[in-house]
Amino acid sequence: MGETEIAWPWQYNFPPFFTLQPNPETRAKQVQAWKALILDYCKQSKLYLIDAREADNGPLFNNASINRKLDGAVIVSILSEMQKSGHAAPVDKAKHRWEVYWHTLDEWSSMIYAHVYSKGLQGTVLTLFELSQGDDVKNEEFYGMQQDVLVKALQVLERDRKCELILSDEDQGVKFF
Repeated sequence: MGETEIAWPWQYNFPPFFTLQPNPETRAKQVQAWKALILDYCKQSKLYLIDAREADNGPLFNNASINRKLDGAVIVSILSEMQKSGHAAPVDKAKHRWEVYWHTLDEWSSMIYAHVYSKGLQGTVLTLFELSQGDDVKNEEFYGMQQDVLVKALQVLERDRKCELILSDEDQGVKFF
């Protein structure tokens, strides 16, 4: 996780924020604040992958100024809560590595298709690189999207019969309908 200039919420400088609270009502508010912070941080830094084992390597889960960091098990618990709303998904069975979606995959797919539709690209084939790194998408929120997340968003469109993924060893692309 790289350094990101972020307006940290007040809780970030409050030491108990980094310890799971025992009171259910307080814990629910704490988890909600963590979910919002994770989504905001990932969006601002264009971070799509979190490894709970490496959480203390970056500022998101480690506030060095107050010498507090969030335990890896608590991070996994929060990410599991985010999974319920479609904002995260484990990458490995041990649930150490997680993809984070500040927009759900349905929302990402809608944005991608809206771009394709507005540019009149139905019936054309685009490479995954063109779709995430190309000059035509520089001003789109999905510009720079990690390929694994892009493919999952495109699979939503494929399920809805709005595109067909072409994922062979030589070719990585998508045809839109």
